[in-house]
Amino acid sequence: MNITLRVWRQANAASEGRMVTYQVQDVSEDMSFLEMLDLLNEDLTVKGEEPIAFDHDCREGICGMCGVVINGTAHGRGNSPVATTTCQLHMRSFSDGATIDVEPWRAGSFPVIKDLVVDRTAFDRIIQAGGYVSVNTGSAPDAHANAVGKLKADRAFDAATCIGCGACVAACPNHSGMLFTAAKITHLAMLPQGQPERHLRIKKMLATHDAEGFGGCTNIGECAAVCPKEIPFDTISQLNRDLIASLFKRDGK
Repeated sequence: MNITLRVWRQANAASEGRMVTYQVQDVSEDMSFLEMLDLLNEDLTVKGEEPIAFDHDCREGICGMCGVVINGTAHGRGNSPVATTTCQLHMRSFSDGATIDVEPWRAGSFPVIKDLVVDRTAFDRIIQAGGYVSVNTGSAPDAHANAVGKLKADRAFDAATCIGCGACVAACPNHSGMLFTAAKITHLAMLPQGQPERHLRIKKMLATHDAEGFGGCTNIGECAAVCPKEIPFDTISQLNRDLIASLFKRDGK
């Protein structure tokens, strides 16, 4: 395959960016999208040009590090019939001779560091605000010592699969991080260990979400449509229910 790439290049956070066109030849349809970028970077390096900076780590779709907007959709979901991360998107999803636009996440809370790399530490600060269990739960219990109903266990697991890649923010017209925050809140809200701090947690995490500059949710649903882990959209309903309940709790607990 021969591909024309139009890639966002930006030297650093302070400089202006622009789209730069590259020709990539001899691309295997079995390559992942990141391996195709590797191929281009090898060519740029041989030519003495600056390679394209992009985030990646596990390349198995589980770490959440990779993430770019491909042809206008996060993780290139518009080119893939199934939910996927950029590292698991393969070039067979594109046609030979295609022109592909590649851009970084676009959100004020995710400032561009360089080229396709953005700063997503705002998500870390939301987790630091309350996305954990700090109460003493004792030593590790025996299996099934704390029974959790099947429906709640499944819902907790579904929410826990969020990898924090930020595609939900990039896809949302309001640049809201509500699906990410809702996933973390729902995960702990379904488990016994998450109950002691359940309502205080939501107040702290939502306050940090807003302080980081993420927009509010207006139920458009683009976040869930591009989520590579298919986090259920109704986790945001869970967040809203817990928020209302927290308003009637002393000290938010």
